[in-house]
Amino acid sequence: MEISAFFFYLISSMILVFGILTVTTRKIFRSAIYLLFTLINVAALYFYLNYEFIAAVQIVVYVGGIVVLILFSLFLTHQVAGDLPSPPWQRLVFALLSCLFAFGFAFCLVMKHSFPENKNAPINLTVSYIGKQMLNYGDGGFVLPFEVVSILLLAAMIGCIAIAFKTKKNA
Repeated sequence: MEISAFFFYLISSMILVFGILTVTTRKIFRSAIYLLFTLINVAALYFYLNYEFIAAVQIVVYVGGIVVLILFSLFLTHQVAGDLPSPPWQRLVFALLSCLFAFGFAFCLVMKHSFPENKNAPINLTVSYIGKQMLNYGDGGFVLPFEVVSILLLAAMIGCIAIAFKTKKNA
């Protein structure tokens, strides 16, 4: 096995392990930390694939924004050591079926896609090119994804505030 394949499988397996730990642990703080490790490993996978800009956005937006907001809301509500309630079995069955459906859907999409034969073709993903595409509304423009990320951050902040006020009223 080549060293590059070894690192790919290592990073991928760490993403899977930390992702499973994120959703199966009962401690809220540990779940947030496992999510942090999962997102960092996704950024490492982007760096491995030479998508430096996407990796940097992954670190800034998700690791630096979402996870910090989650940890801030946990510390704000003083429920760091709290346990998550165990879900009812119906919800577990629904979650398992949803995961299987999502995996099957993604697998079918990948199998139907025709990948290019030339794997070593140069990709023009310089920062200046991406900067020009950020302001482009046409094909290949990044205005819509950029706005979706800003709405995601806004929703995360609103969720943190809602958690903080809900806990404060119950206390």
